Amino acid sequence: MGYVRGRVRASVDALEHLVGGLGTALLALGALIWALAVTAACLAGVGLLLAPGALRAVRAVADRERARLSRWGGTLPEPGPVPAGLRTALRDPVVRRELGWLPLHAVLGFGTGLLGLALPLYAVQDLTFPLWFRLLRPEDGAPGIVWWRIDGLPDALAVGLVGVGWLAAVLGLGPLLARAQAGPGRWLLAPPPGVDLSLRVAELTATRAAALDAHAVELRRIERSLHDGTQNRLVAVNVLLGAARRALRRDPSRADDILEQAQNAAEQALGELRTVVRGILPPVLDDRGLAGALAGLAGGSTVPCRLTVDVSVRCAAAVEATAYFVVAEALTNVVRHSGASTADVVVRRERDRLLVTVTDDGHGDADETRGSGLTGIRRRVEAYDGRMTLTSPPGGPTRMHVELPCGS
Repeated sequence: MGYVRGRVRASVDALEHLVGGLGTALLALGALIWALAVTAACLAGVGLLLAPGALRAVRAVADRERARLSRWGGTLPEPGPVPAGLRTALRDPVVRRELGWLPLHAVLGFGTGLLGLALPLYAVQDLTFPLWFRLLRPEDGAPGIVWWRIDGLPDALAVGLVGVGWLAAVLGLGPLLARAQAGPGRWLLAPPPGVDLSLRVAELTATRAAALDAHAVELRRIERSLHDGTQNRLVAVNVLLGAARRALRRDPSRADDILEQAQNAAEQALGELRTVVRGILPPVLDDRGLAGALAGLAGGSTVPCRLTVDVSVRCAAAVEATAYFVVAEALTNVVRHSGASTADVVVRRERDRLLVTVTDDGHGDADETRGSGLTGIRRRVEAYDGRMTLTSPPGGPTRMHVELPCGS
């Protein structure tokens, strides 16, 4: 059952990818026609002024495809603007790779997108044909590739069996078509060799600095918690024990009350100490796993929260702790700032990435600069080489999507 559910989910994801790729393929087809027209005009000597604009149009379409592919896998960084001057631009390796990608995606992306969209439509059409075949004349036959005459229910059921074949094709070919559609972009829109390494070094330098900042912030938080809470409680316990010791000599009847106060202070200190420890690495992750820990967070939220967790294999403890922190902080923001009536938390593992999505139906307009904890979430996510995307238009809804690397 789990295998079938996984295949269905993979096919639905593949269909979403294919439809998105079909959209960028249409843009690529338009850019390709424009580029060919400008090239023909250049051969006639009248299109040189239009060539830089055509290259910028190709870059815009390529950036749309980079953004699409980055949402479904490894990040493809967007290059800078197209170099000034036609000769300089045509010598640029990124521009050359984009010009090579354009016809490939215009043809292959368009074809695979249409095929990926047609397969489920044919499957639905033929699977449901026994329900509505009487609306057609027998000599019309069935729509699609079926060629035989439909004289009754047995023939209609035979068409339904063809629909089962289409459904099997959707489940089996959908992910393959999505990968084939994305292949040219993954190959040609990635930075050229050497450039990718320098970008990666810059990215790792930035994330290392973010990790150090996040570590320093976490240490300050722990220090404040220990100093303002636990330390003061322990000082109170020490004072009360001294008072109880003196009361034993002077007024033994008061000693019992003082010792009770000292015990209460000690229990409060232990409670605050446990809270600090949970903030470092929640023990509930070890006891109940990520799904159980998140279920506790969702159940304790004052805003009704729907939780979906699909993580079949445990991730590293640091990754699970980060995911737990992200959900905890996000739900706190939902309760305090969003005015939402419901929230949705979806956590799933997709190959080597742990994906966390928190959505609420509040008033939106969330801003990281307003001190709502979003900056802390981003720093903690980037410290583990992850990515965070926040979408919060005025009026809502607010959607926070986090990707964390968790190994293969």
